[in-house]
Amino acid sequence: MTWVTMGRKLILRQAPLRLGGYMKRIIVCCFLFVLGLITTAIPGRSQEEVLSPPAKAACKFADGKTINVAYSSPRMRGRKIFGDLVPFGEVWRTGADDATAFLTTSDLVAGEKTIPAAKYTLFTLPTQNKWTLIVSKQTGEFGIPYPGEKFDFARLEMKVSKLPSPVENFTISFDQAGATCTMKLDWETTRASIEFSEKK
Repeated sequence: MTWVTMGRKLILRQAPLRLGGYMKRIIVCCFLFVLGLITTAIPGRSQEEVLSPPAKAACKFADGKTINVAYSSPRMRGRKIFGDLVPFGEVWRTGADDATAFLTTSDLVAGEKTIPAAKYTLFTLPTQNKWTLIVSKQTGEFGIPYPGEKFDFARLEMKVSKLPSPVENFTISFDQAGATCTMKLDWETTRASIEFSEKK
C-alpha cells in the first residue's frame, strides 16, 4: 500500500494483487497436502518388507485325505542359522511368528506312533547329531514361548542330511508316494525329514 496526494487530500492506495506469488503459495500448500496424504496412505518400508512371509505346504493321499502345514518362512539374510540363530538343544518354533500349524484329515503313523486326524502345532528340537519333531496338542498360539511338554502329543525322531547348497528361505515341503507323505524342513544347508503314512 502507498500514500498518494490528490489535491489537498492524502489517499491510501492499495497495491495491485500479485497473483503470481499468491498462486505459487496455493500450489505449494496443495502439493504439501497431497504429499501428506500419499505418505499416510503408503506404508513405510518396514511395513512393506515382510521378513518372514506366510507359507503353506500340503500333501494329498490317494483317497483324497490331506496333510496341511501353515508356517512363516524366515530368510537367512547372511546369518548363521543352526547352532546360532536357532540354538542347538532348544525347542524351536519351526519357522517364525505364529506357531507352525499342522492339520491332518487322516489318521497317520510316524515311527511307531499313531497321530489321529486333528489339528496340531509343530515344534522341533535340533541338535548337532539329530532332530526331534514335537507334535503339540496346543494350537493357535504365537510361536514362542514353547507351551511345554505337558501339551506334547508325540516326539518323533527325524532324519537329518546335508543339502548340496544353502537354502535362503526356510521351507517346508512334502514328497508324496503311495500312502506315504515325507515332510522336509530345509534351511541353510540342513534338511530334516520324517515320513507320515496313512493309517488303514
